[in-house]
Amino acid sequence: MTSVNPQNFTNDQVPAAVLAALTEARIAIEHISPSVDGGRFPAKGIVDQHIPVEATIFMDGHDHLAAQIVWRAVDVEQWNTTPLRAMGNDRWVAGFIPEQSGMHEFAIEAWSDRWGTYRDELEKKERAGVATALEIQEGRILVRAIADQNVSAKSSNARQVYQLARQLASANDERTKMLLLTDGVHELMSALDERRFLQRTELLRVDVERTAAGFSSWYELFPRSQTRADGTHGTFDDVIARLPAIHAMGFDVLYFPPIHPIGRTHRKGRDNQLTAAPDDPGSPYAIGSEEGGHDAVHPDLGGIDAFRRLRAAASDYDIEIALDFAVQCSPDHPWLQQHPEWFSWRPDGSIRYAENPPKKYEDIVNVDFYAEGAQPSLWVALRDVVQSWVDEGVKIFRVDNPHTKPLPFWQWLIADIRSRHPDAIFLAEAFTRPAMMYELAKIGFTQSYTYFTWRKTKEELTDYLIELSSGEPRDFFRPHFFVNTPDINPYFLQTSGRGGFQIRAALAATLSGLWGVYSGFELCEGEPVPGKEEYLHSEKYEIKPRDWNAPGNIIGLISSLNRIRKENAALQTHLGLKFLGSGNDQVLYFSKATADRSNVLLIAISLDPKQSQEAYLEVPLQLLADDLPARDIKEDLHGAAIDTAAAEKPAIQELHVEELLRGQTMIWSGAYQHWYFDPNELPLAIWRVALPQKNSAASHQEPHHEQQSDREEPLAKQLAPQEKISASETNSTLPRGEKI
Repeated sequence: MTSVNPQNFTNDQVPAAVLAALTEARIAIEHISPSVDGGRFPAKGIVDQHIPVEATIFMDGHDHLAAQIVWRAVDVEQWNTTPLRAMGNDRWVAGFIPEQSGMHEFAIEAWSDRWGTYRDELEKKERAGVATALEIQEGRILVRAIADQNVSAKSSNARQVYQLARQLASANDERTKMLLLTDGVHELMSALDERRFLQRTELLRVDVERTAAGFSSWYELFPRSQTRADGTHGTFDDVIARLPAIHAMGFDVLYFPPIHPIGRTHRKGRDNQLTAAPDDPGSPYAIGSEEGGHDAVHPDLGGIDAFRRLRAAASDYDIEIALDFAVQCSPDHPWLQQHPEWFSWRPDGSIRYAENPPKKYEDIVNVDFYAEGAQPSLWVALRDVVQSWVDEGVKIFRVDNPHTKPLPFWQWLIADIRSRHPDAIFLAEAFTRPAMMYELAKIGFTQSYTYFTWRKTKEELTDYLIELSSGEPRDFFRPHFFVNTPDINPYFLQTSGRGGFQIRAALAATLSGLWGVYSGFELCEGEPVPGKEEYLHSEKYEIKPRDWNAPGNIIGLISSLNRIRKENAALQTHLGLKFLGSGNDQVLYFSKATADRSNVLLIAISLDPKQSQEAYLEVPLQLLADDLPARDIKEDLHGAAIDTAAAEKPAIQELHVEELLRGQTMIWSGAYQHWYFDPNELPLAIWRVALPQKNSAASHQEPHHEQQSDREEPLAKQLAPQEKISASETNSTLPRGEKI
């Protein structure tokens, strides 16, 4: 076969496919995280918290690569950069810390690192004792080429590389080699060299929300039950009287079931009876009467003025009010008279009541989102309901059964409200199939109820938490661990006694940044309707005063858990979780740690509410040593240059820990620690680990690239006297958050 010299082709003879191939990306960037459905939906983040970013990046051949994240808030013009670091097997990791809420976007850039490739080759030959004269000459040429590329630049880096090129031209080989292998020169060259084969991904989005979106402690109560006298209807002023106790327990969100007027047609009586007595208050979920609908307040609660007093009083205790948004009506709701076209009517003129088999709700009717007369007036009216409560200062909404309403409606409503109020939070009460539960999170719901209520065994809890914290949901799904609800009296709590309530509180409060209790839980209420996960004499159908100081309560433990959560950032998320060995299937043992490892906790919880348990808890010396960086991880996450060659893992021989519930300090050594759990006392323990510190306190205050003085002189001091530049120009590394 006769070979063809491509140089003999004229332009119109060059195969189009070859020209196209020459423009294809040489560097592959794949499997990017966070990415939700390939970028169809934004990932979720929290302001001032680290957002981890990972990708698989590779190229043909053996050249070194460099990569970085470019990111910004969408309403900010300038981009920030954060270097990615190679973790092996082509996986690269880093992250960024958003400083404001709102939508953010990021991309990953990767390029062939010409200087890194050259330096690696020179180092290898130097270590092997191979002659390097030719490589040294190549280094001089490369430095000169990079200086020429930046000849018109006016930055200190550009002046510095020009001065370096002049120095190398006259220096002997040993001096040249020493300079070429310094970290300062490496960082300078990497910053200024051309980025060959540069590849940039499409933009991906991250919806960054306020802290309460990922960390808060909820307390649910029925305002009407906060009465101070049996048989009378409680008011919002009665709730104000309860605020000090709620605050003392450490809760920062106070959530009410619907507070609107309640219909009388088919009103439910006590214990869900079909016939109500004259003084039965009815279910608050039968919304609407002649006194008003979703935008009105039940008159017996004190009306809107009393609500405003309550909201102001709660704010004084740093407690936010959350309202229930239930898209359903009683037959007496004004909308049935004003907008009959929003409902589906049966052939006989009646309207079908709501059902959630096997449960029936004869006192509730549902709207028809796609009825001809409801498009779009019903949608807008429901949006206006939410907006009216936002105007009253409410920014948190628990949405009742959102999985039974159209997804496009929720996606539109949440986006519409948050376009004006980005601090609005929507909790999905969706006990449904995983696909639907996750889709609700993707389209905009901030948080979601979960299957935690029914995960009881060590295996069940471990598998579920691994799914939530390590699987795909971690990028978009925030689990809210409610231990009970007015609708759900878990079987476990019905028979567990006080120990079981302590166990479930401990699990919820330590495994997720979001947890909640329905009032009565702190009193260990669990009497069921026989054979059902329902409360006997349910508060949904009657006013239920309580003795908040009843003996056997767990108010002390709940208060301690919420205090510990506020003092330890590791407990303010469901992420940073690792399960450890306890040697006992009845003891769940795990670590929680922040991304920068500044806060590390070890937590052990007995799952047995009746019998004492003991465990031999793994002392995770090697695990913690692997987690500890050779330099402060904060520096890496903030974009400082990385010198992996200088990394040395600190040796850990023992752990200094403090047990936070008992106030005990101790030193752990060896492979295991024995611990005894008594469900009649405290069936759990929470240890905070005091991690080894660096020798120099200053190392925690200065960025990594300022530590070169421990290993080598700054670049400017290594140059000949006539080549020195001003001290203000000696920093050749990329600063945190460099603007491009």
